[in-house]
Amino acid sequence: MTSIIEKPSSLQTGPTPSKRKSPEESDASKPSSTKVQTFTSRNPPWTYLKLQLITQPPTSTSQSPLDPLTAKTHLTAALAQFLGLTGTAIPLDILKIAREGQAQTVWIRVPRPDAAAVVAALSSWIGGPAGGGSKSATATATGGSVAWRVCAKGNYLGAVVHGSGGDLFVP
Repeated sequence: MTSIIEKPSSLQTGPTPSKRKSPEESDASKPSSTKVQTFTSRNPPWTYLKLQLITQPPTSTSQSPLDPLTAKTHLTAALAQFLGLTGTAIPLDILKIAREGQAQTVWIRVPRPDAAAVVAALSSWIGGPAGGGSKSATATATGGSVAWRVCAKGNYLGAVVHGSGGDLFVP
């Protein structure tokens, strides 16, 4: 079967004119306006924690500040006591160690899927003879026990540092 299609002369062979204006034409007619772009980060890879080291009985002000090695030892001991070998395999990064008044504050970063386990381990750990856990270097020096207080937790460091994060981008 053979069919023949004739080309009518009324059809245009080039591009058809569109009734809509292209984005370039509509932007050219407006005065210079800024384009606002937004994005949403749905699954951040990290969770940030602000921790405070609590010593019992309270230590004197002459005590040396908390160093990264001692902080890592306390954190690893808490994870090992709560989760065993699995807890020691959780990667954590110490971002900052600071002294705020009498309190020693530590900022850490952990993977988001492990954050709940880390918070549970740290908030329930007491190092030293009072808690029955291993005697830590700080507990040995003070004759008491140490524990972690979780002060803040969030998926974005800016929100954890500045509270709600509402004033983070205000100039």
